[in-house]
Amino acid sequence: MQKTPKRIAMIGHKFIPSRDGGVEVVVSNLAPHLTEIGYDVTCYNRTNKEFKKMRKSAPLPREHRGVHLVWTPTVDRRGLAAMSSSIIATVMASFRRFDLVHFHTEGPCVICWLPRLLGKKVVVTIHGLDHQRQKWGKFASAYIMLGEKMAVRYAHSIIVLSKGVQAYFREKYGRDTVLIPNGIDPAEIRPASEITKLFGLSSRDYILFLGRLVPEKGIHYLIEAYQKLSTDKKLVIVGRTSDTDDYVKSLQEMAEDNPSIIFAGFQQGLVLEELYSNAYLYVLPSDLEGMPLTLLEAMNYGCCCVTSDIGECADVMNGCGITFPRGSAEALREALQDLCDHPEKAEALRIASRKTVSSKYTWQEITAKTHELYRTLLECRIETVKTD
Repeated sequence: MQKTPKRIAMIGHKFIPSRDGGVEVVVSNLAPHLTEIGYDVTCYNRTNKEFKKMRKSAPLPREHRGVHLVWTPTVDRRGLAAMSSSIIATVMASFRRFDLVHFHTEGPCVICWLPRLLGKKVVVTIHGLDHQRQKWGKFASAYIMLGEKMAVRYAHSIIVLSKGVQAYFREKYGRDTVLIPNGIDPAEIRPASEITKLFGLSSRDYILFLGRLVPEKGIHYLIEAYQKLSTDKKLVIVGRTSDTDDYVKSLQEMAEDNPSIIFAGFQQGLVLEELYSNAYLYVLPSDLEGMPLTLLEAMNYGCCCVTSDIGECADVMNGCGITFPRGSAEALREALQDLCDHPEKAEALRIASRKTVSSKYTWQEITAKTHELYRTLLECRIETVKTD
């Protein structure tokens, strides 16, 4: 690509490699792919309590698939971890010889003016409208909104993942953005083995939810719908809290009298692959999304997918899944019942899902689009990139 590799800093994720959230999955994949085509990429990871303990026994990793890892000091307290680590990372990156600083999510953008002031190009990826998430208090929401405004004002280019968020920035700020969706690597279908040992699950005998256990994911709608469903299939809820312990407790209370509802906790690796591979249905009843990576992953494994009718989900499925009106547990129950009663319909949607993902959402394509944006910014003397 370039004779002298352009140096890129990425800020805003928790740490990589990780499946802790959608942002982490994106950075864990995008950064190495950019390295493969010739960029010199550094990712600034948070140092939480777990990593501080690890550091006492062995050095923290400094490289992941060719990507440099820098571990930033972090105030590891609720509401302060993301803010403290991103501010420190931004200051560190601003005074190093980077050509471009790529921020992920709005909050870390509060001081994105600093690298721009020091002559670096600034790119921001908006993974979702974070200030709308119910877990944040007033101060956190205000801080995130400030980051959003700073991104609008100081970023040379803003990447969004969906048409809905693109319309939001155009209507609210008059700011054009670049639409680059998330990507996915081809999946290998796994037979049920570990999930049988751990949870007593077999192929096609369960309905799956996988994601962070937060209110905007609509898991309460799913449990309510499932309780009224006529089926022998189990409901498996995979994920962990994200500063939402009270919400998780309320979900467990909703499900406590139903042994067919399994809270499987956070999963990754082979167990996660088996969960996707053998689900009868995958359900994402969200009220709010950016571009749901778990939905892409479910489609990639050939799941029959049921989601709320928000644009961010419907656009991804593009007709190869079932949607229901957002917030309606009864409509969700009807959709699930229909698919449980008609396995041939579910099978047809599985085939369509996998074809859609393999043709539209590859990391190679997403990396190429990101490279083109970087190239335009780094090689042209322009202040912003305005494009639809």
